[in-house]
Order: sequence, then C-alpha cells, then structure tokens
Amino acid sequence: MAVTVIPEQFTYVSFDAATIETLLTGLLERLGLADRDMQVEINEASPVVRITAQDGNPIVIQADSGAFEEPRRPRSLSADNVVTNAGRVLLRLRDRSDGSFSDAPAEDALSLAEMAAWDTYSVGRIGRLGYHVHQPRWRYNFRNRHGFSDATDAAFDRIWGADRLTWAELSAISQGAATTSVAS
Repeated sequence: MAVTVIPEQFTYVSFDAATIETLLTGLLERLGLADRDMQVEINEASPVVRITAQDGNPIVIQADSGAFEEPRRPRSLSADNVVTNAGRVLLRLRDRSDGSFSDAPAEDALSLAEMAAWDTYSVGRIGRLGYHVHQPRWRYNFRNRHGFSDATDAAFDRIWGADRLTWAELSAISQGAATTSVAS
C-alpha cells in the first residue's frame, strides 16, 4: 500500500504531505484497506470543507484544504480532520463495495438527511477505532437535517453506536427520525 499526496509541497496552507501520508496509511490499515493504494489531491487554495473519494486502483481522494484544516487555526493541518473526513468517504466506499449499501443512491443523489445519517454512522465507527472525533459536532449536523427532538437524538445514538448497518436500515432510521421530528 502506498499513499501519495499532491502537492508534495504546500504554499497556501501549512500542511505537511508526509504527515498526511502517515495519518492516512494508518487509517487504511485500521479500516482493513491496507491492500489498497491511495492518491490524495488537495486543492490548497480553497478553504471549503469538501472531500470526495473515487474507488479504483488507486483510490483517489480529492479534498479542498478546509477538509484537513484546523478550524481554530486557519491554514494549519488538523490530524483529527484528516482522519475524520478521509475516513468518512473511505467508509462510504467500503460500505458500497461490501454490498451492504449497494442499494444506496449515488453520492450526488443523496439527500442532506441521508448524507448526515451516513456521516454519523461513519464517524461513530472511526471513533471506535480509537481516533478522536467530536461527537457533538456530528449530533448537531444530524439534528440540522432531521430536526431537534428526543426521537432525533435517539436515532442519532442508534446510528452512532452501530457497527453493522445496511443501507435499508440506515435509511429507515433516518426517515423515522425526520418523520417523528416533523410530527412533533
């Protein structure tokens, strides 16, 4: 397995390609993807938190620098955000490839609520791998897409703590939370 970061030298942000490579090599190992190569293309001129992954050989991650940035120190690298944001899209690829999410809509067809639910499921698993994740941030994101209610929080907790869901199960929990919130 090899992780390659482009660019090798950053001019707009204070990122270190070797640090990103080390973080993502460890992440691939913990996710059971150690047999895969990965190329990470970072648009360092954009502070937006946008990241995508394309399956193939190598896996290609395209990220705007905001996805890897420390929010309290603009233009500085955040190890937590590298792992969390890359991990989210890598787990989506893994979920799709193992068949459990084969019936999920294409990435560009996911609703905001579906995306929030899948992110919740992914980041919860990243946290159980031993990485630092900020659960309140993801709970707030889930609430913004599903409503602010006790039922929404219960749905979040169910998704966050799950180790093995299918798309049908995740989608049902998400839809149930949104429906309960609207009815409240």
